[in-house]
Amino acid sequence: MEEIKIGSHVRMAGKEMFLASVKEAESYGANVLMLYTGAPQNTRRKEIKDLNIEAGWAYAKQAGIREIVVHAPYIINLANTVKPETFELAVQFLEKEIRRTAAMRSHILVLHPGSALDAGAEAGIAQTVRGLNMVLDENEDEVFIALETMAGKGSEIGRTFEEIKAIYDGVNKKERLRVCFDTCHVNDAGYDLVHDYDGVFKHFDQVIGLDQIAVFHINDSLNPLGAHKDRHANIGQGTIGFETLHRLVHDPRFMEIPKILETPWLCAEGETKKTIPPYKEEIQQLLAK
Repeated sequence: MEEIKIGSHVRMAGKEMFLASVKEAESYGANVLMLYTGAPQNTRRKEIKDLNIEAGWAYAKQAGIREIVVHAPYIINLANTVKPETFELAVQFLEKEIRRTAAMRSHILVLHPGSALDAGAEAGIAQTVRGLNMVLDENEDEVFIALETMAGKGSEIGRTFEEIKAIYDGVNKKERLRVCFDTCHVNDAGYDLVHDYDGVFKHFDQVIGLDQIAVFHINDSLNPLGAHKDRHANIGQGTIGFETLHRLVHDPRFMEIPKILETPWLCAEGETKKTIPPYKEEIQQLLAK
């Protein structure tokens, strides 16, 4: 049987940078990982030469890690039609992140489709399309932009499979697009994975195509179906539950697709600060037959 590709979001910091990311992933028993190339809430970035990429990959090969996923910072909002400077920053920064993703030898850059603010979903989608075309028409790197399925909080676009399809429809280089399927977000958007697992994926296949899923975010949800909230829960501790997430991780259709945990860290007994990563135990639970 093929090996399930599973890991978590890891940090990239300190002197070791990418090497530290790989060591962290190895400590969780992961064979894939996801990271930001810098802080997600600002534009400060270390130079590519300072990310320790060669040493990280040398260690990764020994640790059985063959693939990594990069997540674009959430300050990138291509859907913003209200502030031209925010849109321009998003375009410039996405161009830079694609180059950094390629330099890190990743082929997947996960991107939130953006928030339309008061302009409405249609205008937001059109603006995201405009931004993606500006970036992808000028960029030849072998990096796929994986549009993340969103929970639909506030004015987020990408809350339905149809909204993501509308972005595909407007982008010139459609072959450069993929989807990041987030279980918590899909649940909070109103897709019932628990009671209609096959139906949800059948619908996705009809609208976009299962072959377009490049990465899964495996998260339980603190919220009821359709809450449009986006609050991740630890595996088996939320409204999706262990059984459904285990089923997805072992789904033979998705064996080749990286599955990334973004579940909350835990508190030590008597503490209020979250200092304990849950990933080693959660990966073991999900891999169990």
